[in-house]
Amino acid sequence: MELLQYLNAEGIVLDDGIIGKLEGFAVLLHEWNQVHNLTGARSVVAIYDNIVDSLYPLTFIRIPKTLLDVGTGAGFPGLVLAIALPETEVVLAEPLKKRVSFLKYAAIDLGLKNVTVEAKRVENVVYEAFDMISSRAVTNTKLLLDLTSRISDEHTEYLFYKGSRVFDEIAQVEGQMSYDIIQKNQRNYLYIKNET
Repeated sequence: MELLQYLNAEGIVLDDGIIGKLEGFAVLLHEWNQVHNLTGARSVVAIYDNIVDSLYPLTFIRIPKTLLDVGTGAGFPGLVLAIALPETEVVLAEPLKKRVSFLKYAAIDLGLKNVTVEAKRVENVVYEAFDMISSRAVTNTKLLLDLTSRISDEHTEYLFYKGSRVFDEIAQVEGQMSYDIIQKNQRNYLYIKNET
C-alpha cells in the first residue's frame, strides 16, 4: 500500500510534494537503519506506520510557528512533522550521535530548510519559548514539563505521544493545565493547550 493510502485512511491531507518527501524519508531511514540500528521499524511499511502515528495529531492541533521535539530519535515525530509543516521552524533535540548524524543528513538530503538539530539533551537547549513542544516515548509527563520549563511560557502548547500510563502521569500534574487525550489504537496523544 502506498503512503498516500495510509494517510487518507486517517484523514491526513498533505500535498504531493510533502508526501514525496515523506516517502523519501522512509527510504532513507530504511537504508540507514540496516547499518546503524536507529529504530525498531525494520520495514518501509513499519516506517509508514510511524509516519502516520507522527502526523495524526495534525487532525486536531493548532499549527505552531515554532516547535521543539524532545528526543527525536530516528525522526519520530519531530522530523516527520517538519516535513509536513514547512512553514514551522522545528528544533530537534537529540543527544545520541548516530541519530544526530542521521537527522542532519536527512534534513539536508530532503531539503528541509526549517530544521535545526541540537545534539544535546533538552535541558541544555537554549532558545526563546516555543509555540509547541512535542515528545514521543522519552520520559514521563511531569519530568518533560520540568525539563522544558526554561524554554516554554504561558503560550506554549505540548503534544506528547503516550501509551497507557498517560492517565497515571496526568494525575501527577492535573489541576495545572487544560488538556485533551486523543486515543487511537494503542496511542494516547496528550495535547496540553494554552487558553489564549
